[in-house]
Amino acid sequence: MKNIIVGGAWPYANGSLHIGHIAALLPGDVLARYFRAKGNPVFYVSGSDCHGTPITIRAKQEDSTPDVISEHYHSEFCEVFEKLGFSYDLYTKTSDPRHKKFVSEFHKRLYNGDYVEERTVKQAFCPACEKVLTDRLVVGICPTCGSATRGDQCDACGEVLDSDTVLDAKCADCGAPLSFGETTQLFLQVSKLKNELCDFLDGHPYWRKNAIAFTKRYIDEGLRDRAITRDLDWGIDVPKPGYEDKKIYIWAENVLGYLSATSVLCKERGIDFKDVYGTESRHYYVHGKDNIPFHTIILPSLLLAHGDGLRLPDDIISSEYITLEGRKISTSQNWAVWAKDLADKYNPDSIRYFFIANGPEKRDTDFSWREFKKQNNSELVGAWGNFVNRTLAFAVKYLNGEISEVTVDADIIERLRQLYDSVGSKIEKGAFREALEDIFEGVRFGNTYYDAKQPWKTRVDNIDECKETIAVCTYLIANIANLLHPFLPFSSQKVSDWLGTTLQWKEQAVSVKEIPSDISILFSKIE
Repeated sequence: MKNIIVGGAWPYANGSLHIGHIAALLPGDVLARYFRAKGNPVFYVSGSDCHGTPITIRAKQEDSTPDVISEHYHSEFCEVFEKLGFSYDLYTKTSDPRHKKFVSEFHKRLYNGDYVEERTVKQAFCPACEKVLTDRLVVGICPTCGSATRGDQCDACGEVLDSDTVLDAKCADCGAPLSFGETTQLFLQVSKLKNELCDFLDGHPYWRKNAIAFTKRYIDEGLRDRAITRDLDWGIDVPKPGYEDKKIYIWAENVLGYLSATSVLCKERGIDFKDVYGTESRHYYVHGKDNIPFHTIILPSLLLAHGDGLRLPDDIISSEYITLEGRKISTSQNWAVWAKDLADKYNPDSIRYFFIANGPEKRDTDFSWREFKKQNNSELVGAWGNFVNRTLAFAVKYLNGEISEVTVDADIIERLRQLYDSVGSKIEKGAFREALEDIFEGVRFGNTYYDAKQPWKTRVDNIDECKETIAVCTYLIANIANLLHPFLPFSSQKVSDWLGTTLQWKEQAVSVKEIPSDISILFSKIE
């Protein structure tokens, strides 16, 4: 049985999560729950990115410290993920001592290999502020696309930058033109790994189009070597003599969080880490499209340069963006819906349904309150909730809650078995929207079957047929709830408890003979 690693992107702990984060990360939980139901050993890991300039900027703005700021948002993230049903096996943080130790040991081996060298490079300095600037504190024009950018990455084209390549560079704090001095840094020679990275890309033709296009562009435009150290005072110490005043650059340690978190789980479970990061595994990485190069270029480069045969990513689940009422989400302009507010007010399965059914898998999609309400009321209340509640409430009211043992028609059994196969295959390929659509076709079939059999009539003139109809509908409900569990875990668990079924990825037989009288509605209308 293959080990499954599901790595969700690590959000910056410098501000609250918004709906864009939820849309990008939610597929990871679907994968984890699905593979657990199949019986695979699952390592679903993520954490809060607590280092880097965004944290120090926020701390300065609030007259606080980076550790206080990052801990505050880390706690908030944990609460939001729990409310929304994210079933992480370990959600940690880059400031965790176990992560720091893992990264330090990883870098020590890295420095002794053939892909790291010391270089003297330019360093941005603001004469007006009289301070050295990190890349994120440099603003100017992207040399690749000509858009306004920060010195670390261009949001417009996704290019990963170095501050000295930014055109018309200015200080983000005061707007003054910059001067550039010199400093010594360690560089990862990504350019030396071009053949390996080309083979890696060619070996994954099934990735999403944005992942293939971004990665191909980075390779075709010429791979650039990347600094893996920086002159910072917040981060992980560089484990090399002479670098005591520097830290490991954030991109060279946060992507290693997948490995550090997995290593913690391996120790807890008594499993060899190399078995999980070896051949008998499948690795999924789930994130937004702005993180593609970090998972298809940077992480593989670090793993290859490390030289210990660590497994490269298998599946890149890279989402496009989600907009809000037709406009790009902007936290600086307060044009966002914050995840904590959404989680506090609405049914978590209603939230999960919307962001999977409207997931930005192939193109940008939009969140609107009107559509959120409409889909909750029509699909969850009107279709699925209606099928469950009218079937089970009917059994309680007219059949004393009793579910008869019946022989289910072979065509219905075959329909369900095909549904398990198609939904499972689509989940494994990252086609979550299509998988959910398939399940709701099953919901519609169930409602059509109920209507055609008219149990409200047969309970009067043919009670045996009535009992059979309710038993078959209950069988359908048990299996549809099972199929929906990776997507809608809270409501599916309710149904499972009512019917005495197990949440395994196989056909479910109803094991209870009597429906509890206190069943409740699954979903409420949003008015």
